[in-house]
Amino acid sequence: MNKINSVCRTIESILLTAALLVLAPAVHAKDKDCWVEFFQGSQYSGDRFRLDGPIRLDNLRTVQGKNWELEISSLKTGPRAKVTVFENTNFKLTLKEMEKYPELLHSLGLTEKDAMEDKELIFGANSNIHDLSDFNFRKKIRSLKIDCESRF
Repeated sequence: MNKINSVCRTIESILLTAALLVLAPAVHAKDKDCWVEFFQGSQYSGDRFRLDGPIRLDNLRTVQGKNWELEISSLKTGPRAKVTVFENTNFKLTLKEMEKYPELLHSLGLTEKDAMEDKELIFGANSNIHDLSDFNFRKKIRSLKIDCESRF
C-alpha cells in the first residue's frame, strides 16, 4: 500500500510540474502583448512611459515617479491592449452628463457638439497615435484604463 501511495504522489508531482511548464509560457505571453506606451511629445518623442495591462489609473499624478497629468501627446498600444483615456480624473465624463440637460449646456455657452467631444477615447490593439491633437485630446489625459483583449 505504501508503494502505491508513493507512486501516486510521484505521478501527481510529475503532472503538476508538466502543467506548470505548459501554462507558464501562455501566462507570460498574455502579459507581454498587453501594454501601452505613452509619449510626452507628438510623433512618439520626448519622455515616455510604458504600462502593462490590465490596469486602471484614476489619475496620472504619480506614474513611474513623474506627474503625467496633461502631459501625453502620443501613444502606441500592444497587440492585445485596448486603452481608454479620459479628460477627467476618476474616469469621469463631466459634459456627458450635461448632455441630458440641453438648456444648461446652452446657458453655459456650450453646444451638444462640445459635450460630445468630452467623451473618452478608446484605442484598440496595435494603435499608433502619432498626435492626440488629431482627436482634440493632446495633453488632456487625466485618467486611463488598459484592458487586455483575448486571443480568440
